[in-house]
Order: sequence, then C-alpha cells, then structure tokens
Amino acid sequence: MIHVAEKYPEAEIRVVQDNLNTHIDGSFYERFEPEEVRKLCKKFEFHCTPKKASWLRMAEIGFSALSKQSLDRRIGDIEALGSEIKAWTEDRNGKRVKVRWRFTTERCKREAEEASSQC
Repeated sequence: MIHVAEKYPEAEIRVVQDNLNTHIDGSFYERFEPEEVRKLCKKFEFHCTPKKASWLRMAEIGFSALSKQSLDRRIGDIEALGSEIKAWTEDRNGKRVKVRWRFTTERCKREAEEASSQC
C-alpha cells in the first residue's frame, strides 16, 4: 500500500475489498508505525462488498446451485462433466438468474460512515 501511495501522491485511492477479517485499517497497526497508519488512512478510502452478497458469496451460491442441479450424480468422464457444466451454464444464463442484493444504499452509507470514523 505504501508503494501505491508513493507512486500516486496526488490521487485519492479507493480500495474495494471483501469482508475478510484482516481487511480492516486496524491491521495496518500490526505492520506499520502509528504515524504511517494515519497517513495511509488519509490516502486510502476503503469500501467493502456486502457481507452476505459479495462476489465470493455469489460464486459460492452459483457453485452450490450447479452442484445440486446438475452434478448430483456420478459423471463418468471429464468430457461429460464439461458438457453438463456447459449445459447448466447456458440454461442459467438464458434464464438470466440473478442474486438478490439485500444490502441497501442506506445501510451502505451508514457502515461506510462507521468505518471511516475508525481512522
């Protein structure tokens, strides 16, 4: 992060990340001196993906659906597996299946304000 801050000294940098427990500004204190942490917190603006609908969670939901809907039996060889996955993917995409986001804009703003007050 220091290298990025040094390379772009005039930029306001936004970091989008998942909600891994190590992805908090407090973890900077484990690596850097407090003065450096304060500089980094001023330089970087952190945004977290919603805990219950992050990109990782969306992938997990998709794999779970694939497993239950198409891979719930023995498949004899790799070619058949590829065909099953392709057919399932085309069907799902054709139906335009989406993950319903339940993370509201208001909640996002509230949590962002809480997170920024920690710096």
